Amino acid sequence: MNADRLPPVAPEVTATLVENLSPRLRKRLDAAVTKLGARTTRRDGDTVTIEVDDETELRLHAPGGVVATTDAITCGCLLAPACVHRAAAACAAPAADLAPELVDRPTAEVPDPASATDRAPLTDRAPTPALDSASSPEVASPDQRAAADALWSAGAAVLEAGVDGAGAVTQSALLRAAHTARLRQLPRASGAALSVVTLLRAARAGDPSYRTADLVTALAELLGTAHRVGTSSGAELAAVRGRARRPYSPDGSLRLYGLFTEPVVTDSGHGGVRTWVAGSDGRLFTVGDVAPGGVGRALGVADRAVRLGDSALTHRELGRAGLAVAGATVSPDGRLGAGKGVKAVTARGAAWTEPPLAALWETPPSEQAARALRSTSRYADPDGGGSDLLFLDVELLGAVRESGGSCLLARCAGGVPVRLTVADDDPALAHRDNVTLLGAAPGTRLRIIGRLVPAPHPRLTLLACSHPSGEGTIDLGFDRLRRADLPDPTAPVHPAPPRPGGSGAHSPLYLLERRVEQTVPAGRAALGMLGDVTAETRRIRRAGLPTAAGLLTALCASAARRDRDLFGRLLPADTDGFATHWLAAARYTAAVAESLCSAAWEPTQEGAR
Repeated sequence: MNADRLPPVAPEVTATLVENLSPRLRKRLDAAVTKLGARTTRRDGDTVTIEVDDETELRLHAPGGVVATTDAITCGCLLAPACVHRAAAACAAPAADLAPELVDRPTAEVPDPASATDRAPLTDRAPTPALDSASSPEVASPDQRAAADALWSAGAAVLEAGVDGAGAVTQSALLRAAHTARLRQLPRASGAALSVVTLLRAARAGDPSYRTADLVTALAELLGTAHRVGTSSGAELAAVRGRARRPYSPDGSLRLYGLFTEPVVTDSGHGGVRTWVAGSDGRLFTVGDVAPGGVGRALGVADRAVRLGDSALTHRELGRAGLAVAGATVSPDGRLGAGKGVKAVTARGAAWTEPPLAALWETPPSEQAARALRSTSRYADPDGGGSDLLFLDVELLGAVRESGGSCLLARCAGGVPVRLTVADDDPALAHRDNVTLLGAAPGTRLRIIGRLVPAPHPRLTLLACSHPSGEGTIDLGFDRLRRADLPDPTAPVHPAPPRPGGSGAHSPLYLLERRVEQTVPAGRAALGMLGDVTAETRRIRRAGLPTAAGLLTALCASAARRDRDLFGRLLPADTDGFATHWLAAARYTAAVAESLCSAAWEPTQEGAR
């Protein structure tokens, strides 16, 4: 059984079902989840049925696409409703975020998130009044601080146990804390907790798209946000709390020009598209359509009409055409609302080489990277706005092999070598085939749009490019290049550097980063068994990073520390203290890595000449 075939289950439903199990059944829950995953499922309307055995069926009823009550999960076994099957099914299904505005970050989003990730847009809602510091409490309420404390404890428990020990019971505690936080108007922390649960499940299921770094970021976001709830006030508290609904504010009349359309496929089983457009003043906007459905829905929605005014354009057509919008409403991150007062009609588009779009490629790459980095920072304010896209003129150098596979190497303005990677590896999408084909055409000059990947060397996920013939553009997730589209394969081949350049290529910061990441899969105990790390800290200090050396020493010491009582018995580990040291190390490495990424985009001396 594929978890994507199950409907999302509300966090409080999963938490309640797990909490109602007897201690004996809780010990069997993880095994029951694994066993249930091997069973077949079938869908009939809003109901998904799982065959527990030859005589027993388990049903999940999801009106509106979400299992919202415990009664919506029923089992035909003799022990029902107190059986382990209902809780196992809830734990196997994706966790639903009942605030749909928060499910459309690009995956990276997850991610859009993102963000994702990244989360489904409210293209059909009217503007929602914004919450600002004037209307928000100066400090968090006692209920909010209690909810944040519960989130902190649940996140610290994940660090203590590691992925292998963070089973269904640990996850249900996170889901309960997330539900409580949402009720206490802490949507940002609640969303971070749901992201941690989703990534934990992906890791335990062996999902090939899972990355430990993603779970590190999600855990640090959860712990950092939970900690700041009790220490922030005024406008800072409003940012820490986040928004349950993304506000849309009036923006008058807009003349928009299509750029490209990208597929959106999230870890939570959502699928759809996001079309990017630019205003006459260079501002970037998006029109999206994301809902439960995965990659199949993404492929289908691309050729559906956009939900914006009276326009009959499909998303893919809008990516190359234009719109004239009256009564526009826009969210802080540039999403266009589609309320009843919004009017839109089709208008002429513009080529990437024509104004106003051509101006997007005139900004130096280093300035674009710095701007995108502020938007893609691992712990940036979700409502901070800004775009993570870069617009570059490049010359392809060919394919290069990396530890995680191969990517496309190119050279942009200033002689900066940039690595172009696949945005989504799903074989149903065209990303991988297109990037592979472009790798066989060194010397080709293209105008590209990519999403910044924070790394110690220049790196982008490739989203769209000009056609190699110079006529039109290619949406690399949907359009498929052919070998006949490429120039003469005898074009000169430019040597690729053997490894990424940049000021951070040889930084010993990885010595601290790997200890931060090692904690997540193995838990605190594994880090505590490392022993003496003096050699590592000495090397870090020699590189001019004394703070990193101190953080590594404190982290490992905290992991190994176990006090005893008067009778020599081990006392419980200080999970809160260890979580504090881990969070400090995670946030520090992220800040340094972002600085190294920004420096890597500066023009090289050869390029400057």
